[in-house]
Amino acid sequence: MDCKKALTETGGNMEDAVDFLRKKGLAAAAKKSGRVAAEGLVAAGGEGPVGAVLEVNAETDFVAKNEAFQAFVAGVQSVVLANDAADIEALKELAYPGTGRTVAEELTHQIATIGENMSLRRFQRVDAGQGVVASYVHGAGKIGVLVEMQTESTDERVAELGKQIAMHVAAASPQFLDRDAVPADVVDKEKEIMRVKAIESGKPENIVDKIIVGQINKYFGEVCLLEQAFVIDPDQKVGKVVEALAKDLGTAIKLNSFVRYQLGEGIEKKADDFAAEVAAMSK
Repeated sequence: MDCKKALTETGGNMEDAVDFLRKKGLAAAAKKSGRVAAEGLVAAGGEGPVGAVLEVNAETDFVAKNEAFQAFVAGVQSVVLANDAADIEALKELAYPGTGRTVAEELTHQIATIGENMSLRRFQRVDAGQGVVASYVHGAGKIGVLVEMQTESTDERVAELGKQIAMHVAAASPQFLDRDAVPADVVDKEKEIMRVKAIESGKPENIVDKIIVGQINKYFGEVCLLEQAFVIDPDQKVGKVVEALAKDLGTAIKLNSFVRYQLGEGIEKKADDFAAEVAAMSK
């Protein structure tokens, strides 16, 4: 009934209805419903200052356990690492190692061999130049992360910290690197929601702005990587952990960027009616 009222109040606009519910304190309604659809694998890895993460989708989770499929994903990852392809179509035109085929032709070959449709969904290549790209894969290919650390240091502790931060990114799922990376319209929307909730809860108008300052800082602490509590040491912020290592090594270290892929995120999956499917097959 809350959802129905929100849609009525906002003329059926879904995004406005979500904001309406959040202003009424129903924050959980802001999370998009619907099951993640795609199966397959996310791979992440690298060599020194260069890293690559990619997602290859298939129809069922059985394929993700198939050695031929896993080898294909690893092969495509090696192509991404070795080439700075502009997009998926450019990647498909590159040579797939050891076959005499292109990536696109090898994909077609794998589809014919394994007997299930597959697709190269997305990839990203990160070149730190002078620095380290650390990687982490969680859940046998469910989440893949790259973390770029800019530094002149070759101390192995930089790579170790990068790996720990990549694990943190997998667990904490930050949306932005720091507060400067949060779009102004996103910040404005959050502040407006906070203002409406504060006023409707009976807070005096003269202290609402102070409340918003505290709440927006808390928001940044939830969505910005550098301001999140480090999962390995929750008493420390991620940014402070990087600063501490830089101080110990006597050199500059900058956590420059991160990439996080979660298998199937953003893809809607058709809800199969298994009983109806069996009935149809028996006719």
